[in-house]
Amino acid sequence: MTPLIICVDGPAAAGKGTLARALAQGFGLPYLDTGLLYRAVGARVLDGGADPRDALAATVAAEALTAADLARTDLRRAEVDRAASTVAAVPGVRAALLEFQRRFGRSQGAVLDGRDIGTVVFPDAPVKLFVTASAEARAERRWRERVARGEAAELDAVRAEMAERDARDAGRATAPLKPAEDALLLDTTALDAAAALEAAVRLVRGRLRSLGIPGAESLSA
Repeated sequence: MTPLIICVDGPAAAGKGTLARALAQGFGLPYLDTGLLYRAVGARVLDGGADPRDALAATVAAEALTAADLARTDLRRAEVDRAASTVAAVPGVRAALLEFQRRFGRSQGAVLDGRDIGTVVFPDAPVKLFVTASAEARAERRWRERVARGEAAELDAVRAEMAERDARDAGRATAPLKPAEDALLLDTTALDAAAALEAAVRLVRGRLRSLGIPGAESLSA
């Protein structure tokens, strides 16, 4: 049987990471936060004193990425967040990380979250979720995350930063952020984590049943 791949895409702070982790646990599948790959590349570029807009420096950093880079504890910093969005627009970076993601999923199945999992990385995956929320809700969530980590953060600044990132993600020439044609849409604006997970589980089970894929009822999340 082909390993099950579940793609969870969407903009920043929509809640896709929380959902993807829970779905992976429920299905007993490995989980990969692909955004962490780009954060790690961005962090390597910054560590080297280079500009994340430097395509060569970003590509070299991506090609040198190791598992140890993903274990760093400083990948959620605001400057790394901005660098990640910038290097993600570099074709060489995306090419370097594409095969890593595919190897991860093909080995034993996986739940992967990111921005182009359903459109580029695994376009033939049977289950694709596109998780979104209003810009205001996402900005407030990201602001609360930073405050909880003890960072100095202003809500207006976070709003502006996320609007800029959304524009970059949607407007980049390589793998722009957009739902796959067969993606299941989930708006989490008015949902807490538990309600969002419940809705996601219903969508995943429904898609598996409609495709006749075994395992819909095995989801324990």
